[in-house]
Amino acid sequence: MKLHFFIGYDSKEDIAYRVCKHSLLKHSSIDINITSLKLDELIAKNLYTRDVDPLASTQFTYSRFLVPRLMNFQGWAVFCDCDFIFLDDVSNLFNNLDESKAVYCVQHDYTPKERHKMDGQKQTIYPRKNWSSFIVFNCAHPSTKSLTVEKVNNETGAYLHQFKWCQDDEIGSLDERWNWLEGWTSGHNNQKPFAVHYTRGGPWFSEWQDVEYAKEWLEERDEYLSKKFNKEIKKN
Repeated sequence: MKLHFFIGYDSKEDIAYRVCKHSLLKHSSIDINITSLKLDELIAKNLYTRDVDPLASTQFTYSRFLVPRLMNFQGWAVFCDCDFIFLDDVSNLFNNLDESKAVYCVQHDYTPKERHKMDGQKQTIYPRKNWSSFIVFNCAHPSTKSLTVEKVNNETGAYLHQFKWCQDDEIGSLDERWNWLEGWTSGHNNQKPFAVHYTRGGPWFSEWQDVEYAKEWLEERDEYLSKKFNKEIKKN
């Protein structure tokens, strides 16, 4: 089995993407085909034509919904924001998936207290917030097939991020530990996370060094940088 995994890429947070990818591969027991959702590449392929949205907090705010199209509407695929680290094996996601579901996600009831995000972006509040930050797509599902290039480029953010393109009973629920919101989930869940989401701000920003699971992220970063350095030494 090979898992297809798409990670949102933002040039402002390159190191976050690198560490996310490193942690994902490190903990996986199966082969993973990882694709970075780079906006310039999608634009070059004429898959992304939206105008710049001043409310979009990342370069992958909307492009995540192109994943089923990038999979040619076949099989299962996972998307996550770049501000994650994985602490468990993602193959466990696929133990009990139901083909009748169009998507799976952690169905947070989340209302952040912060008014701004890590890089000064305004923290917007809306229904089903953070549901779309970690998505398991059933790409062949009829509702998922409705996510055409035209629709992704023209529909509103609310329509896309609140999963209005499918029926409520087609949204499967994942264990909350797969999208553990730093600074939030630990307030009501005392278990160990499978994947930590630094939605408020991550340790790659100097002012966010003291957040929950900062130590784990920094360790993953140092391990990634060490392996990268050793590879470069071997090349030379």
